[in-house]
Amino acid sequence: MTLPVTAALAVAMGTLLLLLAIDTVRQRFRTSTAHGFGDDQRLTSACRSHGNLAEHAPIVIILVALLELSRADHMGLMIASGVFIVARLLHVHGLYNPKPDGGPPLTRALGVILTWIVMAVLIGWTLWLLSGHLG
Repeated sequence: MTLPVTAALAVAMGTLLLLLAIDTVRQRFRTSTAHGFGDDQRLTSACRSHGNLAEHAPIVIILVALLELSRADHMGLMIASGVFIVARLLHVHGLYNPKPDGGPPLTRALGVILTWIVMAVLIGWTLWLLSGHLG
């Protein structure tokens, strides 16, 4: 396979996205809510977990693929992808387990921070490789 790191990341994110989509539909049936979140915390958590993953995963997968096609360091890509997977799992855990006082749980905050760090690293890495090809 030409892009094994990208493929593994896409499979992990696709699987998680499918599981979150299924749970979102389950919560919609449970609450009889066709659109929006209603006033149900579990439905809100399911919808936002699914939506947030759908918002972040595509660009990370694309950046990993571009870097892998550019023959970027394989181990570095595996580490970045692994951290991204952990970040997304932490984020989901945090959304599904809100604090009683309504504040964001530590796992959600860690998931967000790690996601942004991975994205920034991949963006910077891509720009760095790109700059070497412009001159």
